Amino acid sequence: MRIQWYGQSAFHLSAAEASVAIDPFRDLSRLTSRGMHFDYPAIVGVEAQLVLVTHEHADHNGVEAIGGDPAILRSTAGQLRSPIGEVTAIASEHDEQAGTARGPNTIFVFELDGLRVCHFGDFGQSSLREEQLAAIGEIDLLFVPVGGGPTIGAGQATAIVERLSPRWIVPMHYRTPRIGFLETADVFLEGSTHVERLPEAAFDTEQMLVADGPLVLVPAVP
Repeated sequence: MRIQWYGQSAFHLSAAEASVAIDPFRDLSRLTSRGMHFDYPAIVGVEAQLVLVTHEHADHNGVEAIGGDPAILRSTAGQLRSPIGEVTAIASEHDEQAGTARGPNTIFVFELDGLRVCHFGDFGQSSLREEQLAAIGEIDLLFVPVGGGPTIGAGQATAIVERLSPRWIVPMHYRTPRIGFLETADVFLEGSTHVERLPEAAFDTEQMLVADGPLVLVPAVP
């Protein structure tokens, strides 16, 4: 499977049978007028059979950026049919106040290229509920926010990794030179035993080693 990071929580996962885009962002130049720095390159020339939107914020729901007339699953819950097969959409919250502060968030779980993938979106709960953990099940590849602020930070992300025990973890939604908010991924990475910093913003899972324990993969900033 080929995985491309576009910044924030936006990824494109492609395999021989299909491709999936997750949380593409809109044009966020308006944030500059509010004193917020966000200058990841625009997502262009990307096609997919399926787009997953974890919640309806502009840095996650820019579905118009993805071509190919994809099916779209947005901020929902249930066992859902899609062009890549069944997708498990797990209800969660964007905050620690049962969603009353920032709204709902969806954890998406699906299989692609023989790997079970889980994307946590802007998960903001203090911890996973047992029902959510059971619905996620065993996974190979985990995308998890680590930048704090409106989502979980390093400590909570580490606790989720320990409970899920995936083969690979890709941290997301953290401060980089291209955004002027959130915390960096440093604390999360310092607490991780196996970390591989990648030279590019894209990588192939076939080339990734499996460590003695979860391996954290850090794509280069786009």
